[in-house]
Amino acid sequence: MIKTISPIDGSVYYSAEENNEIDIEKTLILAKGALTEWSALTVRERAKYVSSFVNEVNKDKNDIALEITWQMGRPLSQSPGEIGGFVERATYMIGIAEEALESHELIDQSGFKRWMERTPLGVLAVLSPWNYPFLTSVNAIVPALMAGNTVILKHSFQTPLVAERYAKAAKKAGFPEGVFQILHLNHKNTARLIGHPKVDAVLFTGSVTGGLAIQNSLLNKFIPCGLELGGKDPAYVRADANLGSTIENLVDGSFFNSGQSCCGIERIYVHESLYDKFIDGFVDITKTYKLGNPLESEINIGPMVKTSAANFVRSQIDEAISKGARSLVDESMFALSKKDSPYLSPHVLVDVDHSMNVMTEESFGPVVGIMKVKNDKEAISLMNDSQYGLTASLWTQDIDQAQFLGRKIETGTVYMNRCDYLDPALAWTGVKNSGRGVTLSKVGYDHVTRVKSFHFKK
Repeated sequence: MIKTISPIDGSVYYSAEENNEIDIEKTLILAKGALTEWSALTVRERAKYVSSFVNEVNKDKNDIALEITWQMGRPLSQSPGEIGGFVERATYMIGIAEEALESHELIDQSGFKRWMERTPLGVLAVLSPWNYPFLTSVNAIVPALMAGNTVILKHSFQTPLVAERYAKAAKKAGFPEGVFQILHLNHKNTARLIGHPKVDAVLFTGSVTGGLAIQNSLLNKFIPCGLELGGKDPAYVRADANLGSTIENLVDGSFFNSGQSCCGIERIYVHESLYDKFIDGFVDITKTYKLGNPLESEINIGPMVKTSAANFVRSQIDEAISKGARSLVDESMFALSKKDSPYLSPHVLVDVDHSMNVMTEESFGPVVGIMKVKNDKEAISLMNDSQYGLTASLWTQDIDQAQFLGRKIETGTVYMNRCDYLDPALAWTGVKNSGRGVTLSKVGYDHVTRVKSFHFKK
């Protein structure tokens, strides 16, 4: 049995039977068998099914929001926003599918007809995490289905009800048998699934360690593998930044979802001319946060997903302080924040440097380190001093300079005056240890299809 332990109170919120090797075989047979019929449909025909699927999920958004909160601890006041984002991304990707998947015909050479088509990869295994259980999975599921692939979803044991919701929606939408299926798998059986000859591609979202495990499971296969991994996302506050809005947005970007976001703000570099005012404002807002039971309406920061995750962040904070860092937010202000508990107060660290893990290793929790810098050159050097490269944000009123600096930053996405956001019209991708491959946007369809060329002599 799988058991989902709620971080709210440590209770078993949900349990289900774990799938085994026999279930994997049956699921793959159905998925492979459904390919011919599903891929033969037109894009518009598939769009009717997938749109209905999305609508069925959205119908239950209030119940789903409560389930999300119980499963992973995000405040109930924030959980409904995830379903809104799910619908937004899905609707956009459905809307651009026909254009993204259209054939490309070359100008005829005398006596020849030449063109290229996008064809589905086949059976896709989608492996999704718990932190944004709908927003991470929709990036893969919807374009994969729209492109004519069949999908097997393995969701985190922390959020298995998300997979169950998807399965119910697919059934109500009338998907042909085998087009979309779910499996509850442990690590061993997950490796067995993705290494199976009938699996034609893998799309994974999770940690760097998880990404390496996925690669190791594919050593004997040559199949596409998309990896959306971790981040240590930086922000740079330039001397000309609008201080009020910058502080407000960066506090939110650091502590929303208890900092459990791959593109959340984990380190901030502030120009020396603004540093003191920035720190004062940042700490003032942080102290207004209310940590507590995420089912209560006034709470805006809930528990982390597990006690072990919270203790990992505590260890980073302790290590930084032992090396000279200072914490500017007194943990005693937050009654529930205590050792060996998933409840952890937000922390703002100063006097930090890159010898400290909190500035170089992914925290994935409510802590942020803030450093003073002298100029753009120093800031960009520090931003790039990382094994990760998912997103970065620049806070300035000079769009030309932001564009110039943005091209020097080693990340998949550069923001100006915003952070911790995905625009479905833009490619979502990372560099370095933040992964490989692309989801979302028109380019995202390139990674759930392969190109087939036709060269006909008349």
